[in-house]
Order: sequence, then structure tokens, then C-alpha cells
Amino acid sequence: MAGAGVKNLDPLWAWQPYRPSTEAPWNLPRVGHLYRRAAFGATYAELQAGLKAGPEALLDQLLKGGPGLAEFDAQMASLAQSIARYNDATHLRAWWLARMLHSPHPLQEKITLFWHNHFATSYAKVQSARFMLGQYELLRRHALGRFSELLRAMSSDPAMLIWLDGRDSKKGNPNENYARELMELFSLGIGHYTEKDVREAARAFTGWEIQGTKAVFNAQQHDDGVKTVLGQTGNWNADDIVRICLEQKSAAPFLVAKLYRFFISETAAPSPELLAPLAQQFRNSDYDFGALVKTMLASNLFFSSHAYRTRIKAPVDFVLNIVRGLEGAIGATALAQSLEQLGQNLFSPPSVKGWDGGKSWLNGQTLLFRQNLALALTSTEDARFGRRCDPAALARKYHKETDAELVDFFLHLFLQGDVAAQTRMRLLHYQQQAHKLPAPVYWTQQDSADQRVRSLCHLVLTLPEFQLD
Repeated sequence: MAGAGVKNLDPLWAWQPYRPSTEAPWNLPRVGHLYRRAAFGATYAELQAGLKAGPEALLDQLLKGGPGLAEFDAQMASLAQSIARYNDATHLRAWWLARMLHSPHPLQEKITLFWHNHFATSYAKVQSARFMLGQYELLRRHALGRFSELLRAMSSDPAMLIWLDGRDSKKGNPNENYARELMELFSLGIGHYTEKDVREAARAFTGWEIQGTKAVFNAQQHDDGVKTVLGQTGNWNADDIVRICLEQKSAAPFLVAKLYRFFISETAAPSPELLAPLAQQFRNSDYDFGALVKTMLASNLFFSSHAYRTRIKAPVDFVLNIVRGLEGAIGATALAQSLEQLGQNLFSPPSVKGWDGGKSWLNGQTLLFRQNLALALTSTEDARFGRRCDPAALARKYHKETDAELVDFFLHLFLQGDVAAQTRMRLLHYQQQAHKLPAPVYWTQQDSADQRVRSLCHLVLTLPEFQLD
């Protein structure tokens, strides 16, 4: 399968639930596709189980999350308290990466990351791990809930009040930053509001302060006068402005288009007609984001060639796809530091617009960093990772021994076997020729065999197809 244009697609077909057929069978590539987009990749066992389960059961499992979530959350909350107490930015990033790697509910973490990029807030200015953790928890709690509730809560989130200067917005001297980004980046998009709308809306957000570790509303510093915003006049407050924004016709299409880019394609731009049914559903549901996510992930379009490998892996996905696939027990701190080199520093997006994504993830330097990181994770000789992520041990676990078995194992694990026949033959030839290479005299026969397996795995992870999601 390969990505293709979507301009002439029938919207009715596009958003109907996918049903396996002779032309579009439920196969390993589609299982892997769902795990990459709705989670952070899959283990070999998960791929096989997903193939047996079928699309409806697997998606239902991803939407609900697995067992043990409450216990996992409690354990991570205890660690978060320590990170907040010491205001440790490095461990803050590692903490979230560990959540993504080990959570029984990876889709919830994936959508939380989507919202983090939507409400892009950086520790660089906030300078408080406690407030960043608080915003993370807000995003996670509402990740698959109603966007209308999330947007209302974000207006008084302490990290956001610092990030966009809302804590300094007072009656008679309103700060326009949050009101502007609320319209431009969070709900409506450029061209759907005026500067006057921004100025008037800014008055409605006055009065919020930070006292200690909490956001507190100071009524004396709130402008309670009449305001006209997006054609509506009244004594509006922050919640009113959110309501007015979400009543605009441009709000639902704007948000649906963002999710389309995240789940479907960065390269095949959708027509307004294609997004219209989802936008209508989203608005009619009072912005039920979980329902929107389910519709998109269950759709014919999601499982079609129009969506397959039409996104470049974000650094988080690149790293976690490898570690999850290899069933590694890697320390999250080392992984978090590696992500910064690849261009995605968690809790520190580059600007209020977040990460651009797409082609911006890859250049000569970051591609080299990806190849080097893949080598470090598969070689067992890097001091950061050691033998906690060993392809040779994994191959033994699944009883893969011959050259052909090993090549097919790693191709199925990371690419679900969906590569050109010539690519497979080149890898098989490499593996066969590797037997002839001299090894250090102190290596055992097993050492040599294991090293060949690790090198093979590294080659698979450097294939162009692995850079695509």
C-alpha cells in the first residue's frame, strides 16, 4: 500500500467503518498501521494477537486501554510528586516518556501528546515542573473527552497563565496573548477573527492570578464591562468567550483538520467536503473528541492507501517504536536526552505553534542522529543502553535461527513485511555474507551469531520505510 491523493474521495465511503474484504483484507500491515498511529508501535506478540482479533476488537481495546491502568497511574503520580518537589526538568521529560512506553492505555498518551502540541506550552518559560505536570494531567484527563471542557479548563491552567502571560492580565490593562492564540491556534484558525475580537476577548480573561501552586480568580481585577466578540455582545467572561468561539462555523473544521493531519496524512490535503461530515458530527456532539477519534480510526480512509505511510515518524514515535518492538527495558532518562537531539524535547515545544512535524523532522543531521541512535539501541555496546534492548535475545525468544527466518522476523516486526522483494533479498544477502566476515579472536561462535543479528536489525531500522508512520 502507498499514500495517494484524496481530493476526489467520496466522504460517505471515507468515514464509514472499515470492513475487511478481498480488496482490503485485515492483514499485518494494517495491524501495524493502527498500532503506529493509535499507539507507539507494537511487540511481535501484539501484532500477532491484533491480526487474530480483527479491526473492531483491536480498536476497541486501544480506545479502552488495558488492565492495570489505575495502579500504573498511582505509581506514576507518586514519581510525579517527587519531580515536582525538586523541579527537575530532565526527569520530567523522562517521566512522560516512561508513561508512553509502559502505559496500559497508549492511545490516551498519544492523544495527550497531540494536545500538548496543540496547546504548546514550554518549561523554558514556565520554569515549574509542578505546573507542567498539572497541565499534562489536564490534557490526559480530557484527552478523549469533550474538547469544549478542555478548552474551558485551559483558560485558567497555571502553566498556560504563565506561558501566554494571562497572570499579568488585569482590568484596564488586558494582555492579548491568550485571547489571540485561543482564536488563531486553539479553536478557529487564521482569518476567522479580527483584531477587535482579540482586544475585546482579552478583557474577558482578566483577573486570573497565581497564588502559590494554584490559579485564583480575583474578581476585582476582572473587567466585567460589556464586550463584543465575534458578533456577540454581553458581559462576557472567560467561559463565554470559549463558548462563542466554539459556536463559530470554522471551529469544528479547524480541529478536525488537525486531527486528520495527525491520524490520516501530512501530505494528502483533504477537501472541505471530505472533512464536512466529521466536522458536523464533532459540533453536534458538543465537541466529543473521543467519538471523533473513534470515527477516524475506524474508517475506510484510515485503513486505505491514502493514509498508509503518509506521515514521517516523529522522534517520539521513532524511539518508542524501536524500544517497544525490541521489548527493551531501557531507562527513560537516556531516551529523553536522545529525543532532544532528534528535535522533539518533551515539555519544550519550540514555540506557541508547537512542532511543525512532517518534513521538518528530517534533515541530514537528524537522519544521522536517528541512524546512530538505532545503532546504539541495537548494538548492546552503548553505555547508555547496554544489553537491555538486544535484538539477538529477542530473536532467540521467538525461536528465529536461520538467515531467512531472521530477515523475515525483523521485517515483520518493524515493517510488517511490507517492503519490496529486492529489499528483502538485499538483507538476506547481507546476512549470508556476514558469516564470512572475520570476528575478534575472543568471540565465541554465539557472540559472532548474535552480532550478525544485531547488525541486521540495525539495517532494517535504517530503511527509508521505517522513517514513515
